[in-house]
Amino acid sequence: MSNNHAISKLDDLITTLIDSVKGYEHSADKVKSPEYQILFRDLATERTKAVDLLQDRSRTLGGKPNAFGSMAGTVHRRMEDIFVALGGGDKAVIQAIDRGEDYLREEFERVLKDEAIDVETQAVVRQAHESVAHGHMVVNGLKDQLATA
Repeated sequence: MSNNHAISKLDDLITTLIDSVKGYEHSADKVKSPEYQILFRDLATERTKAVDLLQDRSRTLGGKPNAFGSMAGTVHRRMEDIFVALGGGDKAVIQAIDRGEDYLREEFERVLKDEAIDVETQAVVRQAHESVAHGHMVVNGLKDQLATA
């Protein structure tokens, strides 16, 4: 049985996770709040570990994993810059992160439901998904906090 399907799905997740790492690093540079800066850098570090995990699995399957993000991720970061420049501040940054987190969660859920992917790869994806679930929960908390402020 070929590993090409699993490798392809891993590569998609890796690319999206790299976008997430770059997004958190970018956001840490854009927010004014020192607490948010630290939080976003910590989340970027956590996501980097998830990237490493998926890249290792891809290599195990015979793949040559991506080491770069996507053009869509770059566009997303530039849109965040525009919203911040228009006066959106930290709230605009958190809203941009929230959109990215929703997309990432959907991508992982799609792969986790893919029955054509072997059990071992699914286990690695589930492990990496823990970072996604954690980030999604944290960002939703920030969004709720801003809504009530």
